[in-house]
Amino acid sequence: MKKSLILMLVLLTTGILAMAAAVNVTGTWEMTTVSQRGERKNDVTFKQEGEKLAVSMMMPGRQGAEPTEVKGEGTVKGNDIEWKITRTTQRGEFTTTYTGKIADDKNMAGTSEMGMGDQTMKQEWKAVKK
Repeated sequence: MKKSLILMLVLLTTGILAMAAAVNVTGTWEMTTVSQRGERKNDVTFKQEGEKLAVSMMMPGRQGAEPTEVKGEGTVKGNDIEWKITRTTQRGEFTTTYTGKIADDKNMAGTSEMGMGDQTMKQEWKAVKK
């Protein structure tokens, strides 16, 4: 009985680890962020190699300006995802850190933090794979 229980636990743990290792977010996702200004949608493209993540985001332009592409790097560890994007604007350089959880191969969600001088702006985000 004890050997059967241990074998079941080993098989269950191995299956869970295999599922976590199989997470791959490569592709284009539609990200929705929520702030005091309301919802904003933009595309995010991920290229994952192992735990390493390359990120490309289209950021909407202000006051009718064309969207601009910004690039960043991050990691995927199990179902945890994190990446940083640095943007250069007229007001200076801003780095945003995105952290979240991958729910499945089509959905993820989390929060982002951007430092603005002495303040930190936080937003919730969710993304759906296109």
